[in-house]
Amino acid sequence: MQSQRPVLRQVQKLKMTPQLYQAVRLMALPLQDLKATIEEELEKNPALQVEEDRSTVSLDSLPTRETGGDSDGDWFENTSDAGYSRADGEAASDARRQFIEGALSQPESLQEHLLSQLALQPVGDDWIRIGERVIRNLDENGFHKEPLEILVPDALDKELLLRVLHLLQGFDPVGTCVKDVRESLLVQIRRSAAPHPRAAELVENWLEALEKQRLREIEKGMRVSEPVLKEIVAFIRTLDPLPGRNFSRDVVRFVLPDVQVILQDGEFVIILNDEMIPVLGLNPLFEDMAKRKGEARDPKTRAFVTQNLQDARWFIRTIGQRNETLLKVSRAIVEFQREFFLKGPKYLRPLTLKDVAGEIGVHEATVSRITSSKYIQTEWGIFSLKHFFSNSVAGTGTSGTRFSKEGVKEIIREIIGQKDTGSLSDQKIVEILAAKGVSLARRTVAKYRGELAIESSYQRRRT
Repeated sequence: MQSQRPVLRQVQKLKMTPQLYQAVRLMALPLQDLKATIEEELEKNPALQVEEDRSTVSLDSLPTRETGGDSDGDWFENTSDAGYSRADGEAASDARRQFIEGALSQPESLQEHLLSQLALQPVGDDWIRIGERVIRNLDENGFHKEPLEILVPDALDKELLLRVLHLLQGFDPVGTCVKDVRESLLVQIRRSAAPHPRAAELVENWLEALEKQRLREIEKGMRVSEPVLKEIVAFIRTLDPLPGRNFSRDVVRFVLPDVQVILQDGEFVIILNDEMIPVLGLNPLFEDMAKRKGEARDPKTRAFVTQNLQDARWFIRTIGQRNETLLKVSRAIVEFQREFFLKGPKYLRPLTLKDVAGEIGVHEATVSRITSSKYIQTEWGIFSLKHFFSNSVAGTGTSGTRFSKEGVKEIIREIIGQKDTGSLSDQKIVEILAAKGVSLARRTVAKYRGELAIESSYQRRRT
């Protein structure tokens, strides 16, 4: 019979403490998210305070304007109304300002634009009910999200639906409340003041061929000459295939570089963009309470003070470590990619996370984390730090020079931009690259060209 007995074993484990989790998370945060995290920590930890905030300007520091009379004062400051206070007046003014700013900064959506037009139509309640249901089912392009059979299951409503759709499709912008791009173009053609007589036929039967620029096939199928087809295509280009996109509420997000590299006296200077990050310190009151250990204090208060001071010190140390690691990684990238920063994007060298990690003495995961969602400003533009890590492409010749993938893509962009006469095929690009010492297959050139959003030689020749 087997017996059980206790056995001591020593095992090493990495425990993810809250402090360690916080350090890992702060390492990966970009500048704007880091600032938001600092503000949250300041609200949560009273032992943490701002020593200096260079991202804001105090109104108290601005020069005051001497004015006469009561024009800039509070007109009701000496009112007999007992329920009025200056603070209430300022709060109401702030509320009005925030409301106006919010209303002005919020663009009108496609649904709101269509609903406002529907409300002005002299139609019955059934038309309004079905019209609102259709409009709220539109995506950002103005197309139906769900099939109309689901929205209008009643047979009587289905008969009315066709007339409601005819009304909605004529609203501004013309061509919404449809199934797809083809139907939108057909609606715009029908409602155009002077449409081309063959435009609807081309969209109905030859839209896929037009997208792939198979113009000879369209000419034979429609039995039209090349000049006539050009007239039809020119008219179709005046239409909007995605009419709802003009009302998109997508907010443009501006990239804020975390690091800047400038060349001074032949040497690269790396500047950390820390203007948005406030300088943090410890609250003197909490430090003073922690030093007075001899005085009798409540144990809960003493534990509260000690814990918050520890958290504040750890938070400050973690931000400092993040900034130091970011500078080290940026410095290593600049050293490895010196040709890029001197001559331009096409001189980007192959570089891996392991190369940078070995240079600064950290783990590869740390390099990956610190370069995530961060940007660097250079003389050649703003680039993601991840952009500088690129796979290698084998070179030709006895030297065996290796090129980075991103560098080769920039060379392809330069070749097409400088030498494209409308007949520079992928095979021709392969030959030009080979002359430059870059060995690539034709399908690889086609792949890189697609990633650069450059059309094929046939499409470039037609445009």
